[in-house]
Amino acid sequence: MAQPKVEKLITAIDIGSWKVSALIAGRTDTGELAILGTGQRESRGVRRGFIADMERTELAVRETIEQAERVAGTNIEDVWVSFSGGSLVSDVVTVERDMGGYRIEQPDIDDLLTTGQQGIDPDGRIVLHAQPTCFTINGKVPVKKPLGMHADLLGVDIHVVLADGAPLANLDLCVRGAYLNVNSIVAAPIATGLACLSEEERDLGVALVEIGAGVTNVSLYAGGMLVGLHSIPLGASDITDDIASSFGIRRSQAERIKCFYGSAMQNPRDFREMIEIAPPHGEMAVPGQAAGPNAEGGKITRAALVGVICERLNQIMTEVNAALAGMGFNSTGRQVVLTGGGAEMKGIADYAQGALGRAVRIGRPRGLSAMPEAHSGPAFATLAGLALYGASNPVDLRAMAPAPQTVHRLGAPLWWQRMMRAMKTNY
Repeated sequence: MAQPKVEKLITAIDIGSWKVSALIAGRTDTGELAILGTGQRESRGVRRGFIADMERTELAVRETIEQAERVAGTNIEDVWVSFSGGSLVSDVVTVERDMGGYRIEQPDIDDLLTTGQQGIDPDGRIVLHAQPTCFTINGKVPVKKPLGMHADLLGVDIHVVLADGAPLANLDLCVRGAYLNVNSIVAAPIATGLACLSEEERDLGVALVEIGAGVTNVSLYAGGMLVGLHSIPLGASDITDDIASSFGIRRSQAERIKCFYGSAMQNPRDFREMIEIAPPHGEMAVPGQAAGPNAEGGKITRAALVGVICERLNQIMTEVNAALAGMGFNSTGRQVVLTGGGAEMKGIADYAQGALGRAVRIGRPRGLSAMPEAHSGPAFATLAGLALYGASNPVDLRAMAPAPQTVHRLGAPLWWQRMMRAMKTNY
């Protein structure tokens, strides 16, 4: 049987605080998105999602792309890049136009979208995304394709993501310094949502919590779009630092111990299980640091390790709970999806379910074929989502020419009430 022909190459690169990873995917003539090559390097120039060392980040990007190119057997020039810094702000702009009961034609939709582009107020920030997500008829009936319908009032909800300009410019320079063209910089929560959430989940309402190395992004989906976003400057690397500090060991050893023995749930057997934390072979033990205050003779109990992990997790989940409450995610029965590298810790779904009081599942990337097993975990959800985003070629209003129209902006309570009313009507 003949192999499907690759019609288009899509390259994604996720520049995080712990790793830089790349993925080259090919869209076949059957519409499938297949992975052709991947690459990964340690990230040493990014802190809390922001570029802290341009030279190191540029080198990591170059090496990661070269590795992915060797695996895929091809050279690439254009990439889709993620941005997960804490300066992201999400907003919804509602634009309406009087139709007088007439039939909606394509020029009416184009004029409405152009008006929406003009109605975006960046407030000194850069518009990262400006995408139409939901059309409405007569202010309350949601429709996906209003073309050809009659309406007294035609409206559209535009999802806008804003970010500070300087961090984006630094990220763009690092990628272009590796001799790559940037197709677009994509907000990490949008890419991650594409990879981890089903369309039905986004419609009904779901919270996506991405626990990265330096930043935990909390995003709220409802009515099919991202309606709330909050960044917490804490992540999985803080747990690693806590382990290193508590037991007087190196970060590299603390990360290894966390991955192999760490858990978010305490077990009675943990008090009897001992973990070696002596320095690696060939290294001199530093007096007073070989075991740390919570260790004995170069060993610690697994219970001590889990205690350190849970202490930091409790702080992160408290911040997540506060963020969800601040975005109005108080209804019972709503699901939370955990993803990111921090979501790979053993028992974290059960821990989060108890801490948040909501159903929790682990979000893993889907929608791509030939995914390597090493890249199928939640740590690579953003990377997979970037490829899906690039393949979908979404409509963005930033490229449209403005046109003078009347813009009506609804306050958060009003558009939220309208969205909830529309969801109840459909379900």
